[in-house]
Amino acid sequence: MNSFNRSIDLLHKALDVNALRYQVTANNIANAEVPNFKRSSVNFESELKRAFESEENARNSFDLTRTDPRHFSIHNVMDWQEVKPRRVVDWNSTENANGNSVDVETEAMNIIKIQMQYRLLSQLENFEFSQVKTAMSPNR
Repeated sequence: MNSFNRSIDLLHKALDVNALRYQVTANNIANAEVPNFKRSSVNFESELKRAFESEENARNSFDLTRTDPRHFSIHNVMDWQEVKPRRVVDWNSTENANGNSVDVETEAMNIIKIQMQYRLLSQLENFEFSQVKTAMSPNR
């Protein structure tokens, strides 16, 4: 896969994850007064990092021959395109006396952060396509 396709695929995945984060955070805010409600978050970057590291480790390690399909594979390469975001519920913390773990101010700050990240990712994607447009323009 060339670097342009990989960059665009990663940007699309990141935009999708940000949209999910926005929904999860909005759900947290909507349930801020519900007794015993536990806030959720989205975990994605750590799994994506593990997938990239597994690709790198497989590239830089010995190549062993397996003579039988029952032999263990030394390389457990994770495909980064198969990495999916996970919703994680915080069961351990309690913010309010009613057992609810949502801090509305923190969630509002998360919304702003998510919006800024989404805008940045959109600009990065626009930049990638503008480079292709520049390379293909006849006025070079």
